[in-house]
Amino acid sequence: MKRTQVLATLLAATLSIIMSGCGTSDGIKSLLLTSTGTSSGNFFNLAGADGTLQLKVYAVYNSGKMIDETNASTWTVTTVGGSDNPGGALPAYGPDTVPINSTGLMTAIIPLCTWTDATDNTKSPPAPANPPVWLYTGYYQVTATYRGFTSQPVAIGVGSLTSTNSPVGGCGPA
Repeated sequence: MKRTQVLATLLAATLSIIMSGCGTSDGIKSLLLTSTGTSSGNFFNLAGADGTLQLKVYAVYNSGKMIDETNASTWTVTTVGGSDNPGGALPAYGPDTVPINSTGLMTAIIPLCTWTDATDNTKSPPAPANPPVWLYTGYYQVTATYRGFTSQPVAIGVGSLTSTNSPVGGCGPA
């Protein structure tokens, strides 16, 4: 009888230990891609000649903790739109356009303006809005990948060339 009680107690303790570990895995749930700089939601502006934006990639765990995995992430960049640019479609992403280095720093290398000032149709003839109301003509869509997870996309406009239609100069939000 004692042997049965000891065995039952050990079995109950073992099951308790095993079951207490269920569901407590703290694996990665998602990735979060952020940037410092001028933004509106997930839209950012790479402003000025040689302008930079610092991108950061955070692994978000089931427990809610976030760990910076920028240096271990890879980048995917695609062009969206851009046919309204003075030079036509956006140049392809690469080391001579808007590269992203291993620390997540994105730099404007080429002179480019992916913004236009909205037209004020209340004036005759219609003219660019003053103050400017910036609209994308195209942008670079960036995602980050880490351990098989891909972040949400962020849109990055480039304002490294003076706009031809802004009454105050510049290109895009400052």
